[in-house]
Amino acid sequence: MNKLTIALASAASLAIAACAEEPAETAAYEDTAAADQMVNAEAEIGTVVDVAQGDETFSTLVSAVTAAGLGDTLSGDGPFTVFAPTNDAFAKIPEATLTELTTNDTETLGNILTYHVVEGNVDAATLTQAITDAGDAGYTITTVNGGTLTATVVDGNVVLTDAAGGTATVTATDVTASNGVIHVIDTVLMPQ
Repeated sequence: MNKLTIALASAASLAIAACAEEPAETAAYEDTAAADQMVNAEAEIGTVVDVAQGDETFSTLVSAVTAAGLGDTLSGDGPFTVFAPTNDAFAKIPEATLTELTTNDTETLGNILTYHVVEGNVDAATLTQAITDAGDAGYTITTVNGGTLTATVVDGNVVLTDAAGGTATVTATDVTASNGVIHVIDTVLMPQ
């Protein structure tokens, strides 16, 4: 029986030793798996179009971009800064006008949409500093369609004034995309 006890004790010791080494290997595997997940998460950040498509708040914008044939352009290298109107912003446009733009007058629609896009990656900190540096007159932003917007700070919020005198308030900033950044606005801006 002593031999049996010694054999069992030896087997138990080996099993304990084997188990003690396994967590180190498992931990290394888990660290690698976590690192792979982080890399994949970073790789999953899509273009400004992909980000908009992934958020139901921008479904009208995505439909408009598709109707105007701008999906490929805004999925390009960029970088772009997009002032993205929400569905509620588009709801301020009469339904008949929006239907006309998305079905028959896609050239005008494209002009309106590109009025919301700026070349470069302009984050919120850069924009607010530019507004501060510009003073009371506001900071003039040139859009990709050649028009201009004026950015000011009103009651602590960045407000964009379009060529027609309409205003849109920035409601969220620095939504990251692989080819730029999105700032959410509450009104569709209109070029001259």
